[in-house]
Amino acid sequence: MHRRIIAPGALAAASLLLAIPASAASYAPGAPGIGDPYYPYYGNGGYDVSHYDLRLQYQPKTDEVQGTATILARTTQDLASFDLDFLLDVSEVRVNGAKASFTTSGQHELVVTPKTPLAKGTPLTVVVRYSGSPSTKSAYGFTSWHRTPDGGVAANEPEAAWWWFPSNDHPTDKATYDVSVAVPDGTQAISNGTLQSTTSKLGWTRYDWRQNKPQATYLATLAVGKFDITTGTSEGGVPVINAYSKDLGDYDGAARASVERTGEIVDWLSGYFGPYPFSTAGGYVPNTTTGYALETQTRVYYSPRQFANGSNTSVVVHELAHQWYGDYVSVKGWKDIWVNEGFARYAQWLWSEHEGEGTAQELADYVYASHPADDAFWTVKPGDPGPDEQFSSAVYDRGALAIQALRNEVGDDAFFAILKGWPKKHAYGNASVADFQKYAEQVSGKPLSALFDTWLFQPTKPAAPSVRALVKTGTAVAQPKSWKKIEATNEVHGH
Repeated sequence: MHRRIIAPGALAAASLLLAIPASAASYAPGAPGIGDPYYPYYGNGGYDVSHYDLRLQYQPKTDEVQGTATILARTTQDLASFDLDFLLDVSEVRVNGAKASFTTSGQHELVVTPKTPLAKGTPLTVVVRYSGSPSTKSAYGFTSWHRTPDGGVAANEPEAAWWWFPSNDHPTDKATYDVSVAVPDGTQAISNGTLQSTTSKLGWTRYDWRQNKPQATYLATLAVGKFDITTGTSEGGVPVINAYSKDLGDYDGAARASVERTGEIVDWLSGYFGPYPFSTAGGYVPNTTTGYALETQTRVYYSPRQFANGSNTSVVVHELAHQWYGDYVSVKGWKDIWVNEGFARYAQWLWSEHEGEGTAQELADYVYASHPADDAFWTVKPGDPGPDEQFSSAVYDRGALAIQALRNEVGDDAFFAILKGWPKKHAYGNASVADFQKYAEQVSGKPLSALFDTWLFQPTKPAAPSVRALVKTGTAVAQPKSWKKIEATNEVHGH
């Protein structure tokens, strides 16, 4: 918890409290964190957001942003004050039309005190005016804003919003978005969802993007630069918008050869996971130096380094699988990361099989045989890995092993029914590992607690028969052709 120091005027303030009617005694500050044990100060208590309207102007030459965020929300308690997660410089806050006082606290908290306390259930319109240079801001020793030669990009997990808009930054508080960004003529602004309009005036072009489905804050993205934008429609009818920095150099061909297959891959994944759940699909490749990719909703972020060795459809499959497992259904808490990463990795195994480069079972056998019993790989618990191991390779690989073990236990008919039914079961909401186990038991009709415990929660190597009886510890297993590209995505997330 943040500890707020009692100011010298506290005794005077206390005497004023005596004059407040007893009915007001229930008004209290919203918590500075939403309650996630991995990240105690991420998100906030006391309110629930339904919509973000962000109206920005960004100058790439100076990395300066000016913005007005209008946040629509509702209080969930009697609220004296509340926090927003934010790092830029705030000039004014209004709550339901009235000016509110504000201050900062901790590494990334904007503390807002409305003119009058807010009763539980009160609709909120919070307007925050702000400015600043995102690249000059850091928290906990890192930044999630990436300067590029011609602009900047906001993309990271589990946090990216603080550098460009105030928010309740936790996946459990999803909202819809309107993102309107003015940039100098000749520069583009890329964000999530559908491009509603573009308008030009006095040397500036404004891009209006709309995300009409609930979206977690870390999945909101903004990229400003000089892009080549391609559009199309998948055979299944999904509109696709992709963008490539004009200065990708040697990465350009491989990036396009991979990302331009988005429509094909979305349609293919729909056969396993159900209809694509959003209005558009696509991705963008800015000229950044980061090494990771990220499943930013409907508009996946790819680092050029993902294509350093040529085309890489495997990473495209991974990030697009997240549109169902991670975006459509998001984690209840960050400890539930397996429900995102295990299934995105398993989608790569299915793609490998589709491409004739190794079956899911062959990949499972290889992963299992590649890690001896004393390997630290087996000490990571994918079902609750802890914040330091949240994006460990074991969450991906052991996580996918758990899914193959589930498939072998329940049989293909039940397994593929689970894969397709799960996203629909928790559509646009949040769910946990425990929720998934319960659902898998309902669909399969089998008790699965022992299997889930063995593969997701025990810090030891499971017995071989859970994968395939023919595989024994120390047995040499041929490396599937797809393995190198799959392994490369172990590091797709991270600061």
